[in-house]
Amino acid sequence: MKKTAIIIFLFIFNSCTEEKTMNPFLTEYDTPYQIPPFEKIEDKHYLPAFMKGMEKQIEEVNAIANNKETPTFENTIVEMERTGKILDKVSSVFFNLNSSNTNDEMQEIAKEIRPKLSAHRDAIFLNKKLFKRVSEIYKQRGNLQLDTEQKRLVEETHKYFIRSGAQLDDKSMQMLTEINQKLSSLTTQFGQNLLKETNEGFSLIIEDERRLEGLPEDIRNQAAKLAESEGYTGKWLFKPTRVSMYPFLTYSTQRDLREKLYKSYIERGNNNNERDNKQIAIEMADLRTHRANILGYATHADFVLENTMAKTTENVKDLLDKVWKPGLNRAKKEAEEMQELIQQEGANFKLAAWDWWHYSEKIRQLKYDFSEEEIKPYFSETRVLQGAFDVATKLFDITFHERFDLPKYRENIRTFEVKNLEDEVIGIFYTDYTVRPNKGGGAWMNTFRSQSKFDGVQIPLVMNTCNFPPPNEKGISLLSFEQVTTLFHEFGHALHGLLSDANYPSLSGTNVTRDYVEFPSQMMENWAREPAVIAEYAKHYETGKSMPLDLLDKISKAGQFNQGFATTEYVAASYLDMAWHSQEEKVTDANQFEKETLNEIGLIDQITSRYRSTYFAHIFAGGYSMGYYSYLWTEVLEADAFQPFKEKGIFDKETANKLKKYVYSAGNTDDLMSQYVRYRGFEPEIKPLLKKRGLDEF
Repeated sequence: MKKTAIIIFLFIFNSCTEEKTMNPFLTEYDTPYQIPPFEKIEDKHYLPAFMKGMEKQIEEVNAIANNKETPTFENTIVEMERTGKILDKVSSVFFNLNSSNTNDEMQEIAKEIRPKLSAHRDAIFLNKKLFKRVSEIYKQRGNLQLDTEQKRLVEETHKYFIRSGAQLDDKSMQMLTEINQKLSSLTTQFGQNLLKETNEGFSLIIEDERRLEGLPEDIRNQAAKLAESEGYTGKWLFKPTRVSMYPFLTYSTQRDLREKLYKSYIERGNNNNERDNKQIAIEMADLRTHRANILGYATHADFVLENTMAKTTENVKDLLDKVWKPGLNRAKKEAEEMQELIQQEGANFKLAAWDWWHYSEKIRQLKYDFSEEEIKPYFSETRVLQGAFDVATKLFDITFHERFDLPKYRENIRTFEVKNLEDEVIGIFYTDYTVRPNKGGGAWMNTFRSQSKFDGVQIPLVMNTCNFPPPNEKGISLLSFEQVTTLFHEFGHALHGLLSDANYPSLSGTNVTRDYVEFPSQMMENWAREPAVIAEYAKHYETGKSMPLDLLDKISKAGQFNQGFATTEYVAASYLDMAWHSQEEKVTDANQFEKETLNEIGLIDQITSRYRSTYFAHIFAGGYSMGYYSYLWTEVLEADAFQPFKEKGIFDKETANKLKKYVYSAGNTDDLMSQYVRYRGFEPEIKPLLKKRGLDEF
C-alpha cells in the first residue's frame, strides 16, 4: 500500500473512531440500565448522530428489502423491529429535551432535522420492495402459526405501510413526501412561535403593591421572584401561562388587569407579528387535506379516524353532541349564578371570560365553604407524588425507590427505580415538575426507551413533565387540586409505559391509538379524587397534620363544581379541531373560520374555547390533529371502567389484576376494544361519564 493511501486510510479510521468516542449516541451507554449519559451529551452531538442514525437504518432496511430468501415473520417483520437503534437513541433524548429543556441551538436543530426525519420515514415506508415482503406475510398471516401479538404486529406494520402511501404511484409518492416535509417544518415553527410568544410577548408588570389586592402571599412571592429573575427587582410579574395566570384571575380584585392578562393569553400567536400562527394553521390544515386526498380520503378527519376506536367523524360528533348540550346548559346556569353575585356586590358589569375564575371561586367558597388557598398547604408536590406511588403499590404490586446517582439532565429532576414484588427493577421513572421558561406548556409523559422483550428484556425509561409552581421560601411546591389531578393523570401515562409487558417495542406501552392512550391516564384521576386516598397524601407541609375531615368532606362534595365550564371549554376545542380537519376546501381567514365554528355550536361569550387556533399546540404542534376529542372518548372508558372499583372497593385486588393485565400491561398487542371487554365484560356506556360530571340532570 502506498504511503499516501495509508495516511488517508488512517485519517478516515481515526476520524470514525474519534467520532464514536466523542459522540455518546454512537457508542453503547456505559451507565446503569443504559440510561442516556446526559452529562456527556452536548448540542453538537445531535445532528451527527441523527445523520448517522438515518444512514444506518436505511442500510438495515435495504438489507431486509433486498433479502433473497422467502419473506418470513422473522426475517422481515422482526428484523424491521431491530432497525434504527442509533436513531431511536438520539431521537428519544433530543425531542424529550427539546420539549422540556430547550435552547436556541436545539430549536434550530429541530427546524433542520424534522423535514429530514420526515423524508427518512417516507424512504422506509414507501420502499416498494420492503412493502412487497410485508404484504406477502400479511396475506399468509392466518397460516403462519403466529400468536396474538405476532399477528397484531404483522397487521399493524402492514397498515402503517398502507397509510403511509406504499400503494401509490411514483408521482403521488413524491407529492406525499414533499407534503410531509412541509408539515414537519410548519409543525416545528408553530410550536416555536408559541413558546416565544408566551415567554417574550406580553408581561403584566405591577409596580404599585395596591394593585395586588386579593392575591395570597405565596402568589405575590412567586410573582416577585419571577420579576427579579427577569430584571424587574422590587416589582411583580405575571405571564400568560396557566401557572402564572390562573391564580391571578382567581384572586385578583383588579378587573382591568385580569382582562389584560387573560387577553394576552388568548391572543397568543394572533398578534400579526413574526410569531403569528394564523397562516401556519391554514397551511397545515390545507396540506393535511391534500395528503388525505392523495391517500384516497375526502378529509384529514376521515384519514385519521379510520385508525381509531371512533372510526368516523359521525361517531365523534355524536359523542360531542351528547355531552355538549347538557354541558352548555349547566354552564349557562353557572354564569347566571355568577352574574347574580356580581349584582349582589353592587357592580353592574356583565360577566366576561376573564371574570369566570374570580367569581367561580367566590361561588365555591359560598357553596362549599373552602378556597383553593385553604387546601393548597395540604398538597405539597412531594406528598402528592408519594400518594400516587402508594396507589400504584396497592393496585399493581410495584414500589418506587429514589436514586440520587442516576444520570439526569437537570439538577431538580428526580429519578426512581420501579420494582416488582420479586425486587426486580422493571423500569426507571423520571419527574420534571417545575415550571421554567425553556419548557413547553402543559404536561406530558414520554420515554427515553420503550419496554420490549424480543431481544432480551429492555426495561422502560419513562418521564413525566409538568409545569407546577416553583418551590416557596421553604423549598416546597404547593399544588392546586387541579394540579394534583394533573400529577395523577400523567402518572397514569407513566404506569402505562412502566407496566408494559409486550415483546415488541412498536406495540408496547403507550403505542396505542389517540382515543385509547388517555384511558389509563384518566383512569388514575379517579384515585386522586377518592376521599380515602386524599386523606393519605393530604398532609400540611409545615405541621404534617392530616387534612381535617370537614375540609376533606367539602372537597368531595365540590367534585362536580364548575363542570359546566370545564365541559364546555373542552368540547368547544374538540369541535374546533374537528372543523379544521373536516374541510375539503382551504380556509381563507383563520379568525373568521374559528368564530363561525364556535358560533354554530352556540358557545357563550363568557367562555372561550380551551384552545384557540393560534395556540392549539395539540393539533398544530403535537400529535392530536383530529384527536382532541380523545380525552372525552377515553373518559367514557374510564368512567365506566372505574365502576367495579366503586362497587367492590377502590383497591379490590381481582379488579386491579384485570386492569393491570388487560389495560396497563397490554399495550397494543391486541384489538383495543377487545382488551377493554376482557377487563370489563362488555363495551363501555356513556351514563357513568354524564353522572360523574354532574350532567345527567341536564
